[in-house]
Amino acid sequence: MANFSTNLPCPAPFYDSREFGASGGSNMQIHIDVEGRLCREISPDFKCCLPCPMTDWVYADNFDPLIDAAGWVAVVATACCLLLCLSWAFLPVQQTSRHYLSVCLTASAILLNLGFIIPLAAQPDKCYDTITPNDMHTSPVCAISGACVHFGGWAGVMWLFMRSLSLHLQICWNIPDGRTFMLWAFGVGWGIPVVGGILVFVLNGVSFRFGSTCYTNHTHSMEVFWIPLLVLIGLAVLIAFATLGYCIKVYIAVLSDPARPLPSGASVSTFATRMGPRQLYRRVRRVLALQWRGIAVVSIFLATIVFYAVVFAFQDNVVRSVTHRPEVAVEWGVCLIVEGGDKDKCLDKISRHVVSQETLIAVCILLSLNGVWLFMFLGKWSMVRGWIQLARDMTSSRSAVSEPDPSLPLSRVSGEVKSYQILSKGSAASY
Repeated sequence: MANFSTNLPCPAPFYDSREFGASGGSNMQIHIDVEGRLCREISPDFKCCLPCPMTDWVYADNFDPLIDAAGWVAVVATACCLLLCLSWAFLPVQQTSRHYLSVCLTASAILLNLGFIIPLAAQPDKCYDTITPNDMHTSPVCAISGACVHFGGWAGVMWLFMRSLSLHLQICWNIPDGRTFMLWAFGVGWGIPVVGGILVFVLNGVSFRFGSTCYTNHTHSMEVFWIPLLVLIGLAVLIAFATLGYCIKVYIAVLSDPARPLPSGASVSTFATRMGPRQLYRRVRRVLALQWRGIAVVSIFLATIVFYAVVFAFQDNVVRSVTHRPEVAVEWGVCLIVEGGDKDKCLDKISRHVVSQETLIAVCILLSLNGVWLFMFLGKWSMVRGWIQLARDMTSSRSAVSEPDPSLPLSRVSGEVKSYQILSKGSAASY
């Protein structure tokens, strides 16, 4: 930022950090720091800081409304997820094809979306004071939204990994996901997100960085959050490509010589060596026909999360470099002073040091769309027929109770109604 003298007050639009307390809000850092105060250090106890929030100075005026639009997309996506969950809960499995991998992935999407919906409803104050943003210690909404985003993000990646691994085992190794795999998946799929979320809060913390949702601070974000997440995403992608490669290999084998069995080293699995190419092709095609929805969900979600992780990891890296080289923002700071705090005339001088507004908004909207993708690929027309049938059954049941046959004696009707009520209670309890 600009050069100041310790003998002069901070020029507008900057504020003297000594006028504000050092407690509360995000941790104080020097130079440009999107985690906390946006300051230029003049001396160890004197900093000139821009007003909070930081995004008001580095992005256009329409930034916050566009970020809020992503929150409304999350509302629609959450409604889609809840409709899926209700269908899985109340409709027969023959009509929904419910599976614990789908249910857990949908629950993860709901948690992630709550990180956008809760701030949208609460409209929290992003700033602790004039120059200090709120964080998880000073804003309950920040703590809750940050927990939902990071725990839901971790859980989503874990259950995508589980779906990718399950599909690989079924196609390449002919191993169904039985009870053992299910118990292991539940333990790992929810245990690791809990540990990952706790580490983010304990070792790094969350604060208002942009919009009304809290994200992890920059200090240890790579070590605590981004690197483990990217490693897990990389494993899921490798497994998905291995599965795809196996399917292509089987298809090529059928085209080249459908009568000749595969040699012992020609397949990913030893199971495949005991089958001919045409048998393998029929088995793989059958599994793909059953699992294409899950494959589509995994592919779209992995692409979205990779985009999200790369963008934010890049932003953290840029902020770290700017923190250690404050001279790169001197031109921007001087521009703000010369222009009397008119940020619009200085946006071009800071734009190369932050992630572009369009990219951030695209990431938020893509993350919010996860529930819509789940509804599109995991929802079925048989669910619609199931709800129609359920409504008809409930209507006919009420009619049977409320409209007794007038030809029957009153005592017989009363006995049948009483028996129906007892049967309903017994059925509900057993279910």
